Amino acid sequence: MDDRQVLDRIGALVEEEHTLERQAIGEGLDETQQARLHEVEIQLDQCWDLLRQRRARRDAGQDPDTAAIRPEGTVEGYLQ
Repeated sequence: MDDRQVLDRIGALVEEEHTLERQAIGEGLDETQQARLHEVEIQLDQCWDLLRQRRARRDAGQDPDTAAIRPEGTVEGYLQ
């Protein structure tokens, strides 16, 4: 994915996340929706990480296309 594709994916995931969060406040979420919200949050973390990797590689004079999506355990383990 190039930067534009990553940003488009982030936008779509954010929209879905907001929709699910509004549902959670209103009518609540069933198990499937809760699981989907969790998956969306993980995918967002992975996409943001990928975008940061691509930008860092580009800034370092490296090929941004060598950046790769990291596993859930990696991106979810970062300290904020």
